[in-house]
Amino acid sequence: RVVTRFVIDATTLLHLLESCREVEPDHQLVAPASIRSQVMDLLLGKVNDGVLTEQDALALHERLTETKLRLLNDRVSRRTAWDIAREHGWHTIRQAECIALVKLQADALITIDPDLAAAAATQIVPVAGLESLFQK
Repeated sequence: RVVTRFVIDATTLLHLLESCREVEPDHQLVAPASIRSQVMDLLLGKVNDGVLTEQDALALHERLTETKLRLLNDRVSRRTAWDIAREHGWHTIRQAECIALVKLQADALITIDPDLAAAAATQIVPVAGLESLFQK
C-alpha cells in the first residue's frame, strides 16, 4: 500500500469539513501545527459575518477535532518556512509553512486558495487538484 502525503491549508481543510467528503484512505493529510487555530479563525469569521450559525460552526469544529491530520511543526520545517517567507518578502509565514512541508515531507500541496497555489508555483512544489484527495 502506497500512501500519498498531501499538505493542505486551513481554507482547504474547512472546505473539506463543510463538504462532508471522505478522503481516500491511501492518502495522508499533513499540515502545519497551527492549522487548527487557523480553521477556528475562519469559523469565527463566518459566524461574525452571519454566514454560519454558532451551532453550525461548533459542529464543524467537532468534525475538525475528529479529522485524521498529521500536524508537523519541527525545527527544520519552521526554519525552511522562515527562509521562504524572507526570500519573498512575505509578512507572515502561513503560506511558507505549507510550501516548506511539501518540500520536506509530502508529495504535493492541495489548496483551493489561488494565492497559495501561485506562491507554491514560485517554489516549484507540486500542486494537485482537490479531487486528488478522493481518488486512489
